Amino acid sequence: MNDRSIIEAPDHGPRQGWIDSYMPEGQLAQQSASQQLIDLSAVRGILYRQRWLFAFVVLAAAIAGLVITLLATPMYEARSTVRVEPYGQYIVEGQDIEGGIASNQVFDFLQTQIAVIESRSLAGVVVDRLNLDERDALLGAEFDSTRPPGLDDDEWSRTKREAAVSLLQSSVSAALPDENWVITISYRSSDRVLAAELANAYADAFAESDTRGSLETNEYAQGYLQDQIETIRVRLEEAERAANDYARSTRIIVQPGIDETAAPATLTSANLASINSRVSQARAARIEAEQRWRAIQSVPAAQLPEVQTNPVLQNLVTDRIAKRTQLVELRQRYNDDFPQIRNLLEQIRILDSQIEQSANEIKSTVRNEFVVARNQEQALERELAGLTNDTLAEQDNQVQLSVLEREAEALRGQLQSLLTRYNQISSAANVDTGAFVKLDNATIPTSPYSPSLLRNMTMALLVGLGLAGGLALLRETFDDRIRSLEEVEDKLGLSLFGQTPYVDDREIEVSGNDLSALMEAYASIRSTIDFSLPRDRSVLQLTSTEASEGKSTTAVILAELFARMGRKTLLIDADLRRPSIAKLLHLGKPKVGLVEVLLGHTDLETALVKGVHENLDILPIAEIPANPTELLAEPYLRDLIANVRDDYSLIIFDSCPVMGLADAPMVARVVDGTIFVMEANRIQFGKAKAAKRRLLAGGAKMLGVILTKYRALEAGQDYNYQYGYYQYGHD
Repeated sequence: MNDRSIIEAPDHGPRQGWIDSYMPEGQLAQQSASQQLIDLSAVRGILYRQRWLFAFVVLAAAIAGLVITLLATPMYEARSTVRVEPYGQYIVEGQDIEGGIASNQVFDFLQTQIAVIESRSLAGVVVDRLNLDERDALLGAEFDSTRPPGLDDDEWSRTKREAAVSLLQSSVSAALPDENWVITISYRSSDRVLAAELANAYADAFAESDTRGSLETNEYAQGYLQDQIETIRVRLEEAERAANDYARSTRIIVQPGIDETAAPATLTSANLASINSRVSQARAARIEAEQRWRAIQSVPAAQLPEVQTNPVLQNLVTDRIAKRTQLVELRQRYNDDFPQIRNLLEQIRILDSQIEQSANEIKSTVRNEFVVARNQEQALERELAGLTNDTLAEQDNQVQLSVLEREAEALRGQLQSLLTRYNQISSAANVDTGAFVKLDNATIPTSPYSPSLLRNMTMALLVGLGLAGGLALLRETFDDRIRSLEEVEDKLGLSLFGQTPYVDDREIEVSGNDLSALMEAYASIRSTIDFSLPRDRSVLQLTSTEASEGKSTTAVILAELFARMGRKTLLIDADLRRPSIAKLLHLGKPKVGLVEVLLGHTDLETALVKGVHENLDILPIAEIPANPTELLAEPYLRDLIANVRDDYSLIIFDSCPVMGLADAPMVARVVDGTIFVMEANRIQFGKAKAAKRRLLAGGAKMLGVILTKYRALEAGQDYNYQYGYYQYGHD
């Protein structure tokens, strides 16, 4: 796809240009929001433009929070769990042991167990079991140095025990379950190994606080299950024998399935399926043989294809023809009484008889095949009828057999369930079945609960966001680049013809669709210019502050859009430093162009490039002159405009950027108006104002501004602003 297809856009007509000359809906909403206390669009634009600053500062704050967290003294929390069984254990399915706790008292029961875990009594049990009052791991090695003078050993031991109990009680906690009967016991300490040890010790002490007679219960369960297993085994044996005897008496023979997923079938049903398949095959063979016989039944045997292609008959026919030929030759010399003629006539008669007999035999063979196929079909149908009756009778018998087999299968399932439960009870014969069972051991924690990484990181992120916000505001204060649509008119004092969305260079080739956002934007700009420009001011100049702001692309697209309106347009590449019109239109390097026309080395008609688009002529630049400023200072350009003004409805000059060069102000003197092209989010207000000042000083008649490469997000607009605005109704 070339650039000519890219810049072709539909003509929206005067109505579209009149509508686009007004402020878009998004701008109206933004103007309304600016009257509020906080301009949300401005905040959104700052956040998007300073996103990397925010990311860096927040990341640095997060790293600082992480370092502070790592340098703090870690406190570890170990957790063990205990399962509460207020209603006891099940022995067999459908039977339970009543625990003596009503369903509406379970919450109170669990609250009581939480209080027991956090009590001094259970803390004393743990201290005594682990001898914690004599270990430095809990109280610390320096605790003995605090012993008051005159205190005997027994009193000091009791003091140490009470201190250990108090410390233990203050560091342990239990969590009340919300939707289950599992209590979590937590212990906190700066020693992670000690934390895990004490959490497990608490779980063990609590689980042993209300044990039951698990051995007696298991013995009773095993005895009960053994009796049930023996009873079910006897009943199963009787049921299986009854099913087998009935199948033998009714002669029902069940064959296994072809695979594991196939259902078993009886011998009678298997034979029925086989005979049924053979009947279908015999019927198909009979129909084929019958159709073949009916097709040749009334046809003379000699005319049958089988007869005509039979090699034996072919030999007989060939022999008969040869003898008839010999007979004709002999009759030319002798009469029929000649012995050799009589002999030939006898041989021909014999051959005729043989040919007729063989043909009839072939025809009879076809009929015999039909008769055999019919007889086979009838025999198989008789066999199928007999097997069908046998199968129907067998199905009646299978009803009773199915009842016997289901009974046996049900007993077999009961026996399997009892055996499984018996094995479980036998394996857990020595397991305590009390109301509290230790569920999970506490593992040595790998990460501390304090300092809290999440809390510290949250605070660090908040501080980072605040700092990043301050720096962002500071940067925005010293950054005067023009981004939003309002800034163009407010700061430059020029009318805004419109803006084009930012399109990546790699996406421009695929944006040639007439309905693309880029082309819709240029169509709107063309309409605005068309209504704003008087017909007597038909010579326009497009320039920009710096290079690469989209000036040349805008000139090419606007030229073609005006040409599509039916206005004869002349596009002149007046950038004598870096011409780009020919490259944009893929015209190749021209041999002559604007410089040669200005110097009089060639006429305008020779230098014009036509055929790019209907009603559009191009005057490119062939050779770059050594003195562009002197060439533009001469009256050549003014004379050229005077000569072609009446031939074209619109003349567009694509000139050099303003900053650092004198070309654009010099071209501005001789054209009817200058359109200033600016790239959003790049050109600073100071440079743009200086460029405008230079143009006005050179005598330019400033018509307005076209804002290119507009990024809605950096201007604070909603993400879908430019796409929703330029492609309204295209979904």
